[in-house]
Amino acid sequence: MALEFEKPIVELEKKIQELRSFISDKKIDLSSEVKKLEEKLERLRKDTYTNLTPWQKVQLARHPQRPYTLDYINMLMTDFLELHGDRLFGDDLALVCGLARLDKKKILVMGHQKGKDTKENLKRNFGCAHPEGYRKALRLMRLAEEFDLPIVIFIDTPGAYPGIGAEERGQSQAIATNLMEMMRISVPIISIVIGEGGSGGALGVGIADKVMVLENSYYSVISPEGCAAILWKDGSKASQAAEVLKLTGPDLLKMGIIDEVIPEPLGGAHRDPAKIAQTVKETILRNLKALETLDKEELLKTRYKKFRSMGVTG
Repeated sequence: MALEFEKPIVELEKKIQELRSFISDKKIDLSSEVKKLEEKLERLRKDTYTNLTPWQKVQLARHPQRPYTLDYINMLMTDFLELHGDRLFGDDLALVCGLARLDKKKILVMGHQKGKDTKENLKRNFGCAHPEGYRKALRLMRLAEEFDLPIVIFIDTPGAYPGIGAEERGQSQAIATNLMEMMRISVPIISIVIGEGGSGGALGVGIADKVMVLENSYYSVISPEGCAAILWKDGSKASQAAEVLKLTGPDLLKMGIIDEVIPEPLGGAHRDPAKIAQTVKETILRNLKALETLDKEELLKTRYKKFRSMGVTG
């Protein structure tokens, strides 16, 4: 699937492939022409992907071929054991949680999970968690605290599910409780926005000692479309809203909202899942090593100070 701004790249890739097929069929040596086109393609890719607008990054963050939480778990971890249910209402498949090993290190891992097709998206509710999902997450974070296990969280959601049932079961209360309780979980917590980091749905599992985003992800109080609909009464102005929301890695880092931007392969995480998985793994291990040097009191004090200082100027 090619996004609108990627079409010139796709067309050139197709042209190169057609030329190679022609050379193979006709047994003609046109290697110099192919080389010129490949060099042109490389320049085009670099020019395109190193100068993306915020709206183009939002589009990449939503790319259906982008690795999701379970993809990262399968690529990075071993012995994954999924745990289910909030012990109050039911299980929420939009938020996956479980125990795993990362380089033999025992951890609790969780994250929003979207579907690869329509059927799975309906099953996973498009990655939009219900209150039972956030309660499940908190139940297992308390379990991790009891067994002194660090917590790794992958964030990838348009937002918490806004349906009537979710509101009846206390959606806002579940998220608010997580915000409060995650401040007091006395083990290292790392969260990484791997795609969409939308509103309270992301923040409900986003309180962490280290908050990071992938290069082509976004983290925002509202979607660009929602912002445009409110400010200008016109959802088609989403690209303009993306500019003013300051939702991409460099702006978030500058404002102190996040701690690190994780670089992606040229063209996005979906272009080379193995490479981005290795980068994410190295980033997690490096940050866990640093956090594990802190005693519990210092860990909690630093985490609290980190979030209390956001938005403070002067």
